[in-house]
Amino acid sequence: MGTFSVAKVLDEHERTMAFAEIALGQIRSLRQNAIPRNYEIWYVYATGYNAQLNKIINETLTRSGKLTESDLEQIYETYLSHIKATDRIDKVGARVIGEIDDVVKLLGEALGVSATYYESLTGAGQELSIAQNTDQVRSVIEILVKSTREMRDTNMALEERLNLSKNEISSLQQSLEAIRAESLTDPLTGLGNRKYFDRMIDAAVQEAFANGEPLSLLLLDIDHFKSFNDSYGHLTGDQVLRLVGLSLRQTIKGQDITARYGGEEFAVVLPNTGLRQALTVADHIRRAIMAKELKKKSTGEILGRVTISVGVSQLKLGDDTDALIERADACLYAAKRTGRNRVICEIDPEYVAEARSQVA
Repeated sequence: MGTFSVAKVLDEHERTMAFAEIALGQIRSLRQNAIPRNYEIWYVYATGYNAQLNKIINETLTRSGKLTESDLEQIYETYLSHIKATDRIDKVGARVIGEIDDVVKLLGEALGVSATYYESLTGAGQELSIAQNTDQVRSVIEILVKSTREMRDTNMALEERLNLSKNEISSLQQSLEAIRAESLTDPLTGLGNRKYFDRMIDAAVQEAFANGEPLSLLLLDIDHFKSFNDSYGHLTGDQVLRLVGLSLRQTIKGQDITARYGGEEFAVVLPNTGLRQALTVADHIRRAIMAKELKKKSTGEILGRVTISVGVSQLKLGDDTDALIERADACLYAAKRTGRNRVICEIDPEYVAEARSQVA
């Protein structure tokens, strides 16, 4: 190892040790438990690589002077846990490649044994053709029996190894499926993320047209969400998002599709559902969310109730996904403009007036 390489390794060692000392110092000064989760949070904080995590921590410390266990758990789940999915995919992929390499090597060895066996058979055939007595025939047969046993043992070992490989790759495939599911899930709310929504609504629209069935879309937006963040901090804002996500998971069942559309906006796709029934579902969601009381985890302080505005559209002949979303979004905008905490659909006068004003 050259002088430059040694210096580089030492520099990296010293740099990472400095991060580690900062992380442990923060845990010590704030009297937190020195568990891996907390160490990881503060190590990432020390590196400065995750600006949003640092912002949340600084904001919370400025406001309350501490981070509670619930704060730390929420920070980890929101800003760190989902990042591990990429690392896990890389590790699973490396194991799959390694498994395939091992099997290819084994197959190469088996092919070599097969070639040797073929040569043995050819040679035995030639020996038998010129054998002049029983001892010579017996000698050739013994060679054939030995070669056949070796070939059988090789085949048995190959079969056993292939079965093990099949089971291993099947297990790795299940791991990839689990990681794929995580990649389509919003880590904060547990709902599908935008990627999941885009994929599912396209499929739902195609299926609705193919089967001649109705389909409706709800777009939901949390009222005055920015004020929650400004007044109580982003951790409380995250708690509001979790509350809405929980309400949707409790309310929406079966074939219906729920997702965090982006920011404080959510989406619900309702296959085989007409506009009137969709309005009922939307108002049920609105009431369910409004019925929950928001409490600040760190202090137990009651912060009031959360309300949402909802826009509802129904799939029309000749629609594409974008048109369906645009009408729901316009209905949501009309609900916001006309007082919030309400549901507006595309046949309501508020939407009609909004649509006319945009055309004008």
